[in-house]
Amino acid sequence: MAPLLAFVDIFVESPHMDEVVQALTKLENIEELYEVTGEFDIVTLVQADDIEEFRDVLKNKIMKIRGVKSTVSSIVLKTHKGARFTEELLRTPQHTSTAVSQKD
Repeated sequence: MAPLLAFVDIFVESPHMDEVVQALTKLENIEELYEVTGEFDIVTLVQADDIEEFRDVLKNKIMKIRGVKSTVSSIVLKTHKGARFTEELLRTPQHTSTAVSQKD
């Protein structure tokens, strides 16, 4: 079974930004971490084995970090393009076929 992936957008109390980033970098489930402009302060890509593990990471790890105000999560349904999609293709054995051409 493929792991669950979710983008977790995080709102941070400004004075605690550096502390939040440091705490997030220590979490095993955080695959990618970006400090961004716009509506959110931080965008992360979280990986979990299933929805229960994701819930635990969100509720008992991310939301417990001092300075995290709130989060918005988007669970990945299918990857169409991106580094993870390319890595998955590289790990999957490719079927090859040999075409035979005949000259008339």
